[in-house]
Amino acid sequence: MTYYERKLPHWQPKGQHLFVTWRLYGSLPHSVLAKLRSDPEVEKGRRFLQFDAELHKVVSGPHWLDKPEIATLVQQEILRLVQEGLCIVHSYVIMPNHVHMLLDPKVELRNITKAIKGRSAITCNQVLGRSGEHFWQDESYDHWVRNAESLRKIQAYIERNPVLAGLVIKPADWHWSSAHK
Repeated sequence: MTYYERKLPHWQPKGQHLFVTWRLYGSLPHSVLAKLRSDPEVEKGRRFLQFDAELHKVVSGPHWLDKPEIATLVQQEILRLVQEGLCIVHSYVIMPNHVHMLLDPKVELRNITKAIKGRSAITCNQVLGRSGEHFWQDESYDHWVRNAESLRKIQAYIERNPVLAGLVIKPADWHWSSAHK
């Protein structure tokens, strides 16, 4: 099992599916982050859902991923990883200010997130006319999937994310998702 820490712990057991989420830099205000982190009564799984619900509101911070050309660039990087054999992607969704992905890594997760976030940050910032500025938040959230039931639930959660956020009626209607038909 690979393990490393930044602000969050990251475990990568060999042969396990991983659920990964990352967001745009500055997409949640510090006050919201502090409030969400400060409640000791909330279990970690619930806390993740609270963070995600805050991201769905898109009331502050950047939301560049709602621009089709920007979301498409990120989507291309995800699909490139599959072509390069770095991972198998079971499902993904690109939301206005964050990304969810369920994958089987073939290399260390940090290499996968670095490839997606690094390459997409450069090209997206160029399209946006930004230079030398952060695009993605440094840290990402990851969770290894323990069993087949969790895999099914996580995959459904990812593909239903645009519906939960009120962006579409059906998961298949969201263009920047593995559910899109």
